[in-house]
Amino acid sequence: MCAFYVDAINFELMMMMKMARRRPHQTCLISCMVMFLFFFSNQTSALDDGDEHQLQLLLSFKASINDPLNFLSDWNKTTSSNNPCNWHGITCNNSNSIKAIELSGRNISGKLSSSIFHLSHIETIDLSNNQLAGQLPKDMFVGVSNSLRHLNLSNNNFTGVVPQGSVASLEVLDLSNNMISGQIPDGIGSFSSLKFLDLGGNILVGSIPSSISNMSRLEDLTLASNQLSGKIPTQLCQLKSLKWIYLGYNNLSGQIPEQIGNLVQLNHLDLVFNKLTGQIPVSLSNLTQLRYLFLYGNKLTGPVPQSLFGLEKLVSLDLSDNFLSGEISENVGQLQNLEILHLFSNNFTGKIPSALASLPRLQVLQLWSNKFSGEIPRRLGYRNNLTVLDLSTNSLTGKIPDTLCDSGRLFKLILFSNSLEGEIPRSFSSCKSLGRVRLQNNRLSGEISAEFTKLPLVYFLDISGNNLSGRIGERKWDMPSLQMLNIGRNGFFGNLPDNFGSEKLENLDLSENRFSGTISPSFGNLSELMQLKLSHNELSGPIPKQLSSCMKLVSLDLSHNRLTGPIPTSLSDMPVLGDLDLSENDISGEIPRNLGVIESLVQVNISHNKLHGTLPSTAAFLAINASAVAGNDLCGGGDTTTSGLPLCKSVKRNPTWWFVVTCSLVALLGFGVAAYVFVIMRRRNDLKVKTVEGEGGIWELQFFDSKVSRSVTIHDIFSAAKQGNVIAMGKTGISYRGESVLNGMQFVVKEDTMNSIPPSFWCKMVEFGRLRHPNVIKLIGICHSQKGAYVLYEYCEGKVLSQVLRNLSWEQRRKIALGIARALRFLHCRCSPSVVAGRVSPEKVFVDAKDEPRIRLSLPGMVQPDSKGFTASSYIAPEAKEGKGITEKSDIYGFGLVLIELLTGKGPADTEFGVHESIVEWARYCYSDCHLDVWTDPMIRGHVSINQNEIVETMNLALHCTARDPTARPCADELYKTLDSTMRTSSCVSSLKVSSPF
Repeated sequence: MCAFYVDAINFELMMMMKMARRRPHQTCLISCMVMFLFFFSNQTSALDDGDEHQLQLLLSFKASINDPLNFLSDWNKTTSSNNPCNWHGITCNNSNSIKAIELSGRNISGKLSSSIFHLSHIETIDLSNNQLAGQLPKDMFVGVSNSLRHLNLSNNNFTGVVPQGSVASLEVLDLSNNMISGQIPDGIGSFSSLKFLDLGGNILVGSIPSSISNMSRLEDLTLASNQLSGKIPTQLCQLKSLKWIYLGYNNLSGQIPEQIGNLVQLNHLDLVFNKLTGQIPVSLSNLTQLRYLFLYGNKLTGPVPQSLFGLEKLVSLDLSDNFLSGEISENVGQLQNLEILHLFSNNFTGKIPSALASLPRLQVLQLWSNKFSGEIPRRLGYRNNLTVLDLSTNSLTGKIPDTLCDSGRLFKLILFSNSLEGEIPRSFSSCKSLGRVRLQNNRLSGEISAEFTKLPLVYFLDISGNNLSGRIGERKWDMPSLQMLNIGRNGFFGNLPDNFGSEKLENLDLSENRFSGTISPSFGNLSELMQLKLSHNELSGPIPKQLSSCMKLVSLDLSHNRLTGPIPTSLSDMPVLGDLDLSENDISGEIPRNLGVIESLVQVNISHNKLHGTLPSTAAFLAINASAVAGNDLCGGGDTTTSGLPLCKSVKRNPTWWFVVTCSLVALLGFGVAAYVFVIMRRRNDLKVKTVEGEGGIWELQFFDSKVSRSVTIHDIFSAAKQGNVIAMGKTGISYRGESVLNGMQFVVKEDTMNSIPPSFWCKMVEFGRLRHPNVIKLIGICHSQKGAYVLYEYCEGKVLSQVLRNLSWEQRRKIALGIARALRFLHCRCSPSVVAGRVSPEKVFVDAKDEPRIRLSLPGMVQPDSKGFTASSYIAPEAKEGKGITEKSDIYGFGLVLIELLTGKGPADTEFGVHESIVEWARYCYSDCHLDVWTDPMIRGHVSINQNEIVETMNLALHCTARDPTARPCADELYKTLDSTMRTSSCVSSLKVSSPF
């Protein structure tokens, strides 16, 4: 088309020249027209050549990438409009030259062609948030047009090193969140016009080059989340235009340069999670424009400079997790714009400054785990806007100020483990925003007001370990959100409350008070109750049979009271009861026979009562400790030896009496007794070790479920262990699906492939076989000989979590997380001795059709604690990889990784963590510095806006679980309570840094 116009113009020029010869008077006019057409002809020819060159460069770029969503479908030379200015993502200037290519978030992949960098008038190239991979072109910065000002390749999968070269005109360079390695080139300083440089989230090593000082216009510098080492160069402090410095999550060492105070335009300084030492420079007080100062997670020492509190524009100050000491100056009151103050986990002493009470915008104040003493500032909360207050684990004294909730927004009040005294302020009774209250282990006294037991949002209330008193049974409790209540170790008296105004109550501890009267049958209405502790009171009367309605109850402790009457036979109907303590009461009668058949029952204590008769010889009574049955009139029945009880003997009677009794029993109960004995004996025989002949010799076979023992034979086991029945293969064995020939019962056989089985393995199998919990897969039998071994599990309908995780909704993932946490709490807190799951991972969790998870335990001795055989993708805790053994805290670590995978869709085996050494480091970076949309799994991204607080707090918990220090991880009980309360109650505080786990 352009060629046609040029030919036409040339023809017109020829005709005008002929006319000029014939009409001289028109020569001037014609000359002007000729000049105009000649100029236009040249311009048209130039545009034609330029368009063709641009088109070829763009098509070369397109040929190097994949475009699955066809965003570039109009990038085609054969289309009716082959002008690139009309193509998707292309912007041109007034001269039809391409000035911008903007294809962010188009899901394009492949390698990056250098062709687009040679467009002569290009100003902006934005290919961020795609799947581009491979090395960055080596000539990316060589021969590039001086018009290029904006280059964004962030959030891709680029590898290799930062290319050499420079672009003098470039103002924005963003290569963040890739997998770029090597050192930052010394030539980086030749980008003299840069205002924005982001190389964060890569795998860069070495030191920060001093040549960076040549970028005198630089305003925003981000090198965070790499592996940079060495000191912070003093040359960095020459960049007087800097407004943002983010060097966190590296391995930088040494002191913070004193010269940093020269950066007077600085707005944001983030040096978190490095290895910085020394004191906080006094020169920071020169940064009068500073709004955000984050130095947490280093090894800083010494006091906080008083002049630092002169930074009146500070909004957030976080110096937590260091070794800072000394007192906090009253000058902190100058920070009138401060919203968040984190000083926790240091060695601060002295009083909490009363000036904090004068900060009108203060929302979050966390000073826990220090050595503060004295009183809490009296007016704290009066002028503040407090939502979170955590002063726990200090040495505070005096009374709790009644102004803490004056903002009407206080949600978390954490003051435990101090020496606070006096009453719980009456003002708390009207603090309707409260959700989590922890005041335990202080010296509080007096009564709690009636209105305090009617707070609508409180889901966690712990006031145990104080000197509180009064009657609380006669009042009406109305706490509809309450899930955990602990008022133990106080001086409350009178009757127990009939109810607590909540259908969600799961943990109830009223122990070690002076409660009297009877246990109300209404306790049976607490359908969600999992732990009930009423021990060490003065309760009397019978144990209400209605307690058996608490079908989720795992632990029941009624010890050290004055309870009378028999043990209710209905207790045997509780499907998950694992811990029963009825010791130190006046309970009489015989132990119900059916109590011994509760398969979940692990620990029983019935000592020092008035019980008589025979001890059941089943379940937890088989291996009961002598101290747990002492102080009664019991005998051991058959061959029981662990209890230390004498064998049951017949009482001498008159022969005539015996004859009458015997005849009566035979006449009335003959067949019934015979049937009962037959069933009991058969059940006991079913669970005994059997020696059977099978393939390759003699095998020992033992079942832990009588139904299974009558259904599965040794031949069923061998028939299952064939290649065609394989359902899983692992390092410790191959799993097969088997089926009983007798009745079609399905089961799972795991064949051991280890060279040798630890001696302790078979000794602990009986304990594992007793475990019964709805979220734990049952071990139903073992079979072994000198030539091999098989372990039998119940067969669970469903799929392994790793297979279905990517397709689950947030509601489904939430239910699965709670189920796993519930299982860990049972194993760690309800079993005695506690049981370690071994390796908590998505491969060990089965999910049924109702989205209920069931975890399969690693058998004792099967998880090797040494570092051999473990890979970077394993779910094993760091201390276990170092050979320190598998513990309960190792389970918590594995669960934390599962939580991260449920939230992000990424597991330890993924390779898209860039600079970060592991998924944990990547998750910490994302949580602290990225928006939720960046790190949440795309499958649940639509739920983010609705469940933002829930997702953030769940990730918070996951990061606590994966702390490198095992002692910093929560226990299973706290883990479950926190997770459940997080998922049931949305926090009023969102998008904050990791808060106290308490």
